[in-house]
Amino acid sequence: MGVILTQIATVVSLTMLGLLTAASGGWGVLALIYSGPHSDTVRYSLAAAFGVVSLVALIALGFHDWRWRALAVYLMLFAVVVVWWRGIEPSNERDWQVDVAVLPYATIEGDVVTVRNIRNFDYRSETDYTPAYYDKRFDLRQLEGIDLVAVYWMGPAIAHIFVSFAFAGGDHLAISIETRKEKGEAYSTIKGFFRQYELYYVVADERDVIRLRTNYRHDPPEDVYVYRAQGPLENGRRVFMEYMKKINSLKDSPEFYNTLTTNCTTNIWFHTQVNQGHVPFSWKILASGYVPEYLYETGRLDTRMPFPELKRRSHINARAQAADGAADFSRRIREGLEMTVPATPPISR
Repeated sequence: MGVILTQIATVVSLTMLGLLTAASGGWGVLALIYSGPHSDTVRYSLAAAFGVVSLVALIALGFHDWRWRALAVYLMLFAVVVVWWRGIEPSNERDWQVDVAVLPYATIEGDVVTVRNIRNFDYRSETDYTPAYYDKRFDLRQLEGIDLVAVYWMGPAIAHIFVSFAFAGGDHLAISIETRKEKGEAYSTIKGFFRQYELYYVVADERDVIRLRTNYRHDPPEDVYVYRAQGPLENGRRVFMEYMKKINSLKDSPEFYNTLTTNCTTNIWFHTQVNQGHVPFSWKILASGYVPEYLYETGRLDTRMPFPELKRRSHINARAQAADGAADFSRRIREGLEMTVPATPPISR
């Protein structure tokens, strides 16, 4: 019986080692492909060599005489890759695309926050625009609510989520957490796992960041929904300040974007942890298209009507296209929306 148990334990241990070797080997190959030297030849050669060593180590696990020596060689090589990986640092000094070239920041004097470099581009198409920025003072005592903006372009499970802070007098400040791309660089979900993009907070006028999506992006078209979050305004003020601290931090200390852990929805959730009773983490935060439904289920959206009806009313594309560049764009896209209950930041209470 003891021999059988030992054999079972050996098989389980080797299986776990095999899975770990395969997973770490696959990660190392992809890391070298996406983040290795600029030369394609060198990058792919290093990735192939590491892949071969990983495969040999995996096969050697089945041979008693070879497994530990092969595994030792693999672990030493993997340690070298990890040390190299940890040495890759984010930077604010790159040849950035125009739409993410200017970093926003804020100066804070008690309840009054002056936000600088608020983006407000004049678009003629998605790629043809005149850059423009402005500074504006916001009094936290005048915060009236926070809206959740959900943008869909590839089915119900995936959405880009961002927030817009509403202040008295019809002022709105939208903040969208995105990748900071260099000129000629396109977004790739896989590359987003491998330190290829810096993290960037688009701090913008709604006529920029919302109208871009409703009026000028057509390949593919994007559907935009605006939901008013529910709860105490004091929570919203704390979350606003968390956002301001983060954009100031990124100005001095850049960070990498990560497709899974540091993205548009996870960072919103992290910001709301400043409040007690914030929404628990859920798989729906990762499957970002379900975030509005999750907030509805947890009572953070208006529950006085069924969610499908709330979603229908919250769809703003037609109103945004009609409003276009109007000075009262923010008011016009909200016409017909029932948003009468005081608000709190999304995924927090």
